[in-house]
Amino acid sequence: MRVKGGFTNRRRHKKVLKRAKGYYAANGRAYIHAVEKNDRALAYAYKHRKMKKRDFRALWNQRINAAARLNGTTYSRLIGGLIKAGIEINRKVLADLAYSDAKSFSALCQHAIPKP
Repeated sequence: MRVKGGFTNRRRHKKVLKRAKGYYAANGRAYIHAVEKNDRALAYAYKHRKMKKRDFRALWNQRINAAARLNGTTYSRLIGGLIKAGIEINRKVLADLAYSDAKSFSALCQHAIPKP
């Protein structure tokens, strides 16, 4: 005797279509298309959670480099000087200082790169 999906299929379809709500054209209405678009969306979501961390670190490095150049040095010299001076500060906090508190950042630059 053949058993049809019935309740189980309907529940699975509703779950997929609910997730696909708002997609363009049939991608939000037709189950087959919605499954493909959901799978692709979940794959992008996973990948971009990883890439977000990479993108933010690049932004922090750019901000630190721009502020370092205003203080007469470069990013690599500043980071090297901070390590030699024993100042343990991560790039996120350093970029925030460069962005919001230029005086404190300048003071860190003076400690990292002593003038001869």
